[in-house]
Amino acid sequence: MLKILGRTSSANVQKVMWLCDELKIANTREDYGGAFGKTKEPAYLSMNPNALVPTIDDDGFILWESNSICRYLANTRAPNSTIYPKDPKARASCERWQDWQLSVLAPAHGPAFIGLVRTPPEKRDMKAIEAGRERYSAAIKILDGVLAKNKFINGNDLTLADISNGSFVYRWFTIDMKREDYPNAKRYFDEISKREGFKKHVAIGLS
Repeated sequence: MLKILGRTSSANVQKVMWLCDELKIANTREDYGGAFGKTKEPAYLSMNPNALVPTIDDDGFILWESNSICRYLANTRAPNSTIYPKDPKARASCERWQDWQLSVLAPAHGPAFIGLVRTPPEKRDMKAIEAGRERYSAAIKILDGVLAKNKFINGNDLTLADISNGSFVYRWFTIDMKREDYPNAKRYFDEISKREGFKKHVAIGLS
């Protein structure tokens, strides 16, 4: 059975858990990272030298990097699913949005999330948090423009583009901070919030 190593509060673990729910992939999960530690122990480092989560063990096949894990699971468990399009152009577009999440959205969200959720008020650098929040807003604005045309990020079907970005969209609408009005992104957030896997693994609060 698929084993997932990583804590539930990690956006990257949430991707994998949400996908498993969408594709009905049986799995077990163990808490690693954050307050649970264990990621710097030799046994874990032998699987994932980055000391990050998640890492999966699929009957002896070890894989880390959440977007790679999602592609692997889609390919091996549901190769004909629209969640990872087979058409080369649609697949490339889907993968582009996964890469965008890594290069743009996740870094943009970091200062606001870390500063406002994981840092005590007396230790917050509000100038850095606001600068980060503006970057976060600019990234969500890009999604808002795309979602003016599409039901989901990559078209009319839920794909890995949504699985990869959904946790960070959730954080935009959940962190206690100023938010610009992005109606298409809000419509999209309301749409993915209806999905059982999202409710179970992503919309669980912030910590």
